[in-house]
Amino acid sequence: MKQSPYILYSDGKGNIFEDTSMLTTGRSGWDAWPIDPEEWIELPEGGSLYELPGRRGIGLDAKTGEMGICDKGWAVAAFIPPAHTGYYLAAYETMPDAPTLPLFCYTAVGWLDGKFYVPATRIEQDIRQECAGFDDKKVKQGVEQLLSAYPHNRLVQHLADNCALTYHCPAARNYFMGRWECPIPSSPACNANCIGCISFQPEEETIVSTQDRLRFKPTAEEIVEYTVPHLETAPFPIVSFGQGCEGEPLLMWETIRESIIEIRKHTPKGSININTNGSKPDAVRELCKAGLNSIRVSTNSVQEKFYTPYYRPNNYKFEDIIESLKVVREFGGWTSINYFTFPGMTDSVDEYEALRKLIRDTDLQMIQWRNFNIDPDWYLGRLGITEVGDCLGIKQLQELIQEEFPHLKYGYFNPPIERITGDYEKDFAHY
Repeated sequence: MKQSPYILYSDGKGNIFEDTSMLTTGRSGWDAWPIDPEEWIELPEGGSLYELPGRRGIGLDAKTGEMGICDKGWAVAAFIPPAHTGYYLAAYETMPDAPTLPLFCYTAVGWLDGKFYVPATRIEQDIRQECAGFDDKKVKQGVEQLLSAYPHNRLVQHLADNCALTYHCPAARNYFMGRWECPIPSSPACNANCIGCISFQPEEETIVSTQDRLRFKPTAEEIVEYTVPHLETAPFPIVSFGQGCEGEPLLMWETIRESIIEIRKHTPKGSININTNGSKPDAVRELCKAGLNSIRVSTNSVQEKFYTPYYRPNNYKFEDIIESLKVVREFGGWTSINYFTFPGMTDSVDEYEALRKLIRDTDLQMIQWRNFNIDPDWYLGRLGITEVGDCLGIKQLQELIQEEFPHLKYGYFNPPIERITGDYEKDFAHY
């Protein structure tokens, strides 16, 4: 691409237009920047566009290169689908009465030669959440079959009614299509009070949670009943404790340990994973003894000073999440961080140095570069961040880390055991 694409604006009625007098800019931290034409890719299938009410897009004058405001309508951002990581947020000026944006990612987007473009990269080759791979008819057939196979299983009911049919959760839909990763929501409670929690927001907040949280404590019997057949029959099977529709699974670690022991009595197949905040390293140790294969620890930052005001942890510290990663490596397990990527924070020089230290200290195996689903102004404001300091750019950060730690894998999803123990770079386009 020779130039950045043209800026987009919305008329407030669901129509989006391009303004060919201005080029799109990208946001990093609080500031708008020109975007290198090399960093744009066509908006991937499954991406969508959002109007940003109460916000005016910031662009570059196509003739003079000067930065200015597009006042023809509201700013526009893109949601980029799983497997892709954005390099820049949408750049805009926020009006005084603008509403807080809901919990989605807001990537910069522009228009050129009849196509939408976003500054992003495909970070993961695995196709497990591609829109084209989902067949609603098969999902509904799977729901019917599995609900009749497990008529009294509250988890299967929850995954069917809530996750697959209401929220169209890709992991739940894959489960009902009989393939890959099977979710195991396990805990209604949480020991963190994350600002951007997707399953619980206090009533006084200006945003709402995007989904309802699990409301019961599953039993080990319920977990084992539907996960063993999945591990036995699904291609590249994984079962994963800890989902977006629940609290913190480590609060239910005794039930999880009992489940893992029982699962492994019935089948040696597949991978057993936990998605967690990593708050209880002693519990993680017990799960590793029982047969846990992999852990994914979520974090908005690898610096305690940004982690704590976002997670607002109860009875645990930032050091505990580091310890949990070390424990799993001690047992030879696979470790990932679910890294909420926020241009202007994740790629700051201080964060880069802290990330290098974490990788070395924990022998980290993988970074899942996840787009952070949050209103950028709201997030930076809640953390009291006025200056972000020197930044490398997300693209350069990823390149520098990969160069220094060639063993470290990049991706978006938990890898199956075949990938962990075999050829990680295997072509997943046909699996």
